[in-house]
This record gives sequence, C-alpha cells and structure tokens, in this order.
Amino acid sequence: MKKNLTNMLRSVLLILAATLALPTFAEDDAAPASNMEILRDKVVADKKFVVANNMKLTEAEAKAFWPIYDAYQQDLHQINERLAKVINDYALAYNKGALLDDTAKKLLDEAIAVELAEVKLKQSYAPKLSKVLPGVKVARYLQIENKIRAIVRYELAAAIPLVE
Repeated sequence: MKKNLTNMLRSVLLILAATLALPTFAEDDAAPASNMEILRDKVVADKKFVVANNMKLTEAEAKAFWPIYDAYQQDLHQINERLAKVINDYALAYNKGALLDDTAKKLLDEAIAVELAEVKLKQSYAPKLSKVLPGVKVARYLQIENKIRAIVRYELAAAIPLVE
C-alpha cells in the first residue's frame, strides 16, 4: 500500500507543480485556462485523498480537521499564486536576455518573501491543528505537506534555469 501511495503522491505532486502555471522559458503558447482549472480541481481532490489515506483520523478528528485543512489549502493557494507570479516574472525577464541586477534583486526578495509566508502559514496553523488533533497527527500532517512541497520545489528547480 505504501508503494501505491508513494506513486500516487508523486503523480499528484507533478500535477501540483503544473498547477502553478509554470511558464516556459522559451516562446510558447500557454495551455488554455480551462485545462488548468480542470487540472487544479483534480489536484485538490487527489491531494485530499492522499492526506486522508495517510492521516488515520478518527471520525471526531476528521470532523474537526477537514475545515482547518480546507482553510490551510486556501491560504496556501494564495502563496502558490505569489510563487507563480515570481516564476512568471522571472520567465518574462529571462526570455528577454540577461537579467539586470535590479530585476534579479526584486525577484529574489519576492521569492524569499514567499518562503517566509509559507513558514508563517505553518506557524499559524500548528496551534489550530493542535486544538483538534494529538501532537503526532499534527506532526504527520505538516510532514505530509512538507513532503508535497519538497517534491514541488524539486520539480520547479529542475524546470527553472539559473539566472544568467
């Protein structure tokens, strides 16, 4: 079962990376918005399935956990949108040629701000989760989120060229 969940998680995360609307670093047409919306809906459902299968929640825990999970995902989506904007801005600048120092600094500052926002989000949700789940399950959930984000970051790192 672990192997199947690992494979499913890997697939979900590849799709999740795609939902960031990762731009191409060459002149290409973007996928239609409706396809991205369909893909996003599938990712949301698949991610929730992966979380549910790994959390081992009691009925009472599930009733309290899922509204917090949904709120966390909404807040995380806002962070993902910021990240997508940074990546898109970088792609636009990259496709024009060598980056100017000022542009590179602005992009770097925003990328770091996005990472800080993600850390602050976890910090703000840990106490909320701790009110409804035992510590081990809070740690498990945040670990699942960290694993998902690590795979997304890996995929992004592979797709985004170094600054020139």
